[in-house]
Amino acid sequence: MGKGWTIPIIFGVFILIVFIVRLLNPVELDDLTPGIPCENELLKKADILWVVPNFENNSIAQNKTWCNEILSLNKTIGMHGINHNFREFKENITKEKIQQGVEIFENCFGFTPVMFKPPQLAISKEAKILIEESGMEIILGSNQLMHKIYHCNDSDLVKNWMVKIF
Repeated sequence: MGKGWTIPIIFGVFILIVFIVRLLNPVELDDLTPGIPCENELLKKADILWVVPNFENNSIAQNKTWCNEILSLNKTIGMHGINHNFREFKENITKEKIQQGVEIFENCFGFTPVMFKPPQLAISKEAKILIEESGMEIILGSNQLMHKIYHCNDSDLVKNWMVKIF
């Protein structure tokens, strides 16, 4: 093989490695909240559930049946924003607002979240500091590449259809 094959081979090996890593890493499900319908098949397939505590100002803690159903799945649960507003953590978020989201999460599930993923992965330096001070690990960019991530309200039929295959 000539020198012209080096870059395509390296690229192909990289794609293969990413594919294998995605197969082996936990499956994640974003945007879980009672206000967004979610297929049971996605709930069963996912290893990590990213929950929105106060979607459209509806606290998950007010729906104890839903909270218990999610707990009964025996999955890892993390906090995914507070209201899931576009860029909600790129703007002026306060420590009190973060604490409000944590309290709603605690009232629903009975434990404090230890993982946090900002909506649209958008977060300011100031918000990162506040989240870390609250004791949560922030999950960002490379996580999206190395994990299969589905959304309850995903309109991309091919992506959610593929969960049935893998």
